[in-house]
Amino acid sequence: MAEQAIVDKEALLEELLASINQHKFTPDVAHVEIHGNQVLNKNLVDGLMVEAESIEDGVKVHIRVKSGVTLKNPVNFCFGLIPENGVQRIIIDTVIGEGAHAKFIANCTFPNAVNIQHLMNATITVEKGASLSYFERHVHGPNGGVTIVPVTKVLVGEDARFSTEFELIKGAAGVVELEYAAEVTKNATVDMMTRIFGREGDRIHIKEAAHLSGEGSTGVLTSHIALKNRASATIENELIADAPYARGHVDCKEIVQDDARARAIPVVQVNNHLAHVTHEAAIGSVDSKQLETLLSRGLTEDEATDLIIQGLLS
Repeated sequence: MAEQAIVDKEALLEELLASINQHKFTPDVAHVEIHGNQVLNKNLVDGLMVEAESIEDGVKVHIRVKSGVTLKNPVNFCFGLIPENGVQRIIIDTVIGEGAHAKFIANCTFPNAVNIQHLMNATITVEKGASLSYFERHVHGPNGGVTIVPVTKVLVGEDARFSTEFELIKGAAGVVELEYAAEVTKNATVDMMTRIFGREGDRIHIKEAAHLSGEGSTGVLTSHIALKNRASATIENELIADAPYARGHVDCKEIVQDDARARAIPVVQVNNHLAHVTHEAAIGSVDSKQLETLLSRGLTEDEATDLIIQGLLS
C-alpha cells in the first residue's frame, strides 16, 4: 500500500507539472508543488526555508529568505487540483529578510475544473533594503468552474521593493475575487499589475490598495482587463498618500466586447501637501485608430481585435 501511495503521488506530481508545461527542474532551482492541501514535493537551495504543515481544512506554508541572501534563480511554486471538484485552501506567510533579494514564480493550475475553490490567504513582509518580485500565472480549463479567492497583505520595509504580477489570460477565468493591500514605508516601492481576460459568464472583482505611509514611498497600481461575451468585471484601485514626497499612480484599462460589462472605481487620496498621486481610467471597445491601422494591413476585424487585446495583456 505504501509503495502504491508513492507511485500515485509521483503520477499526480507529473500530471500537475504537465498541465503547466513543466517537467523537470535542475538541482539549483528551488521548487515546491502542492496539490489540493498536500505538499507533493519540494527542493530548496541555500538561504531559502520552506516549511509546510497540514491543518484540518488546508495547508500552512512558511517561507523565509535569509537576510543578506540573493537567490540566483527564481523559486517556482505550483498550486493546483487535477480532479474536477475540490477545495484548495492555502495559508502562506512569507518573509524576505533584511537586504535579501528573491523572485518567486507561482503557477496555479485547475485544468479539469467543474467545481473548484482555490482559497489563499497570504502575508508578505519585505524587510529593510530587501526585494521580492512575485509573478502568479493561472491556468484554467475552457469551461471555467473555478472560484479563486486570493487575499494578500504586504508590508514593504524601508528602502525595500515589492512587485507583483497576476496573469489569467488562458482558459475561462470563472469567479475571481482578488484582493491585495500593501503598506509602503520610507523610500519603499510597491508595483502591482493585474492582467485578466474574461469570457462567457466570468465574474471578476479586483481590489488593490496601497498606503504610502513613509516619506519618499512610491506606489503604482495597474489593471488591464479584457472582457467578451457575458463576462463582467469591477476594478477597485485605492492609493492613499500620507507622507511627504510620496508618489503614486493608478492605471486601469478595460476593453469590453459583446454583452460584457465593466466598472472601474479608482480612489486616490492625498493627506500631505508634499505628496502627489495621479490616476487614469479607460473603459470601452478597442481603439478605433489601432483597429483601422490593422485592418488596412489585411487583418480581419476579429484578428485585429485579438491582436489589440494581446497587446493590452502582454
